Amino acid sequence: MIAIDTNLLVYAQRRHAPEHRAARRAIERASADRRGWGIPLSCIAEFWCVVTHPASSGGPSPAKEARAFLHELMGNGGANVWTPGAGFWERLTQLASDLKIAGARMFDLQIALIALENGATELWSHDRAFGVLPGLVVCDPL
Repeated sequence: MIAIDTNLLVYAQRRHAPEHRAARRAIERASADRRGWGIPLSCIAEFWCVVTHPASSGGPSPAKEARAFLHELMGNGGANVWTPGAGFWERLTQLASDLKIAGARMFDLQIALIALENGATELWSHDRAFGVLPGLVVCDPL
């Protein structure tokens, strides 16, 4: 199964982004993949923060537009929204300790662990510094 990172969502929604078309194509490929695909809930929150922020590049997206984009992914695109399971914080902090994760890298670990625990085998991200989690392959579809 394929997990989609926040940056691909942002690029796919922001028409002025240089990566817009490539991100849209990547999401279309993910939605057509027979293994299925999903988006960790934390990526949806992060997407919303980025695209609706008053200082967002190209200006903020209206809430209605951001919500319509997400609705399209969930409805017609067939994306699953993945949430953390019971005891998630314990597994997350244990992994962070084991992998010596510090600072902002914790956000990547959170995304990766949610994806992995929901059946993802690949995480698609355009973030070259996205952390590695054993059992989950990170690849850049752009």
